[in-house]
Amino acid sequence: MSYPPPQGGYPGYGGHSPQPGYQQPPPGQYPPQAYPPQQAYGAPPPQGPPQGPPQGYGQPQAYPPQGQYGQPPQPHGYPSQPPPQGYPQHHSPYPQQQQPYGAPPPQGQFPPQGQYPPQQHGQYPPQPGQYPPQQHQQPPYGGPSAPYGAPPPQPYGAPPTMPTPPSPGYDPNQVAHVDMSGAADALRKAMKGFGTDESTLIRVLAHMTPQEIPALKQTYNQRHHRSLESDVENECSGYFEFALLAILRGPLQQDVWCINNALKGAGTKEALLDDILVGRSNADIRAIKTAYQQKYRRSLEADVKADLSAKTERMYLMILAASRQEESAPVLPQAVDADVMELHRATEAKTGTEQLTVCSILTNRSDGQIRAIAQAYEHKYRRALESVIRSEFAGHMEDALVRMVRTGADKAMRDAIS
Repeated sequence: MSYPPPQGGYPGYGGHSPQPGYQQPPPGQYPPQAYPPQQAYGAPPPQGPPQGPPQGYGQPQAYPPQGQYGQPPQPHGYPSQPPPQGYPQHHSPYPQQQQPYGAPPPQGQFPPQGQYPPQQHGQYPPQPGQYPPQQHQQPPYGGPSAPYGAPPPQPYGAPPTMPTPPSPGYDPNQVAHVDMSGAADALRKAMKGFGTDESTLIRVLAHMTPQEIPALKQTYNQRHHRSLESDVENECSGYFEFALLAILRGPLQQDVWCINNALKGAGTKEALLDDILVGRSNADIRAIKTAYQQKYRRSLEADVKADLSAKTERMYLMILAASRQEESAPVLPQAVDADVMELHRATEAKTGTEQLTVCSILTNRSDGQIRAIAQAYEHKYRRALESVIRSEFAGHMEDALVRMVRTGADKAMRDAIS
């Protein structure tokens, strides 16, 4: 059963009566026990007198809820001024949930604790058209956001890396829509009857682009019901036949034919593989592997594994992986220096040679990066990188690696001295 509190204050802890003269505090000070309940900022004053102490003998007296942290309590439990208009009343004793990080504040409410405090009349610090800045910049509210898993944005000022397009004739969809009737009739006339007009064959075929060859062969077959390649094989011979058939096959199918010729039979023609595969772009390597699979119903990697072995096989599989840096990739001095030191460590700086380390670096760098590596190596160690490879390697791997360095340095000179 609850009793009304005695005049002059509540009894202290444990129900003992206060000492005489202790009930009345000095003017302007707070009572030493049981502060009156404080209301949240902006809430209406409580109705009725303060409630009595909690029931139960011997229970410690609990302090009523205080106001917001850092705000002094109001005398007698009432605010010193009427609450400003426009703020919602708090009907629940529990605080509202905090808004998501970076979201705009609800209308008429203050931001969560730890952010900017409200100013007079509940106004935020004036900002030029935006919410007070956070420690971490967030995208504009309601603006588009990057999809999950999207690559990070490029560094400021760094050019984007674009894939190198396939060479002319390595895209089967690149076909010239032109009239080849005159060229088809001239070729048929040059090979019809006794003898062959070789000058006409050269004049017509020597200037054909890779995109025009498919249209020419299709027109020849439609108009004369014959295969142009079969007629050339029957009418020509030797290197002249080989050259004309290479033109009629197109660059992609010619590479596929040469690779198959290098792998079939006894032994392997590694020099022919180097001419076709070393220094090619990723797009060309992928096109060659796809065309080889379609023509011979076998994987090019499987045929290489069956015909080669050991570290030479590993080197050609690195080339066929088509994982080179694109030519549009930047040449970073730090990366070049790291490759130079790694090449030196794997060759001249130790007894024996880490051949696969050298192969991994040179098969995965672009021509521009290999050129920078070769120049930096010679400047740092006073020796040409090609000379180092020739002294540390031998056989087919030496020829392939030297060709990689020459391809990066100067393709025209590479073709001239090969």
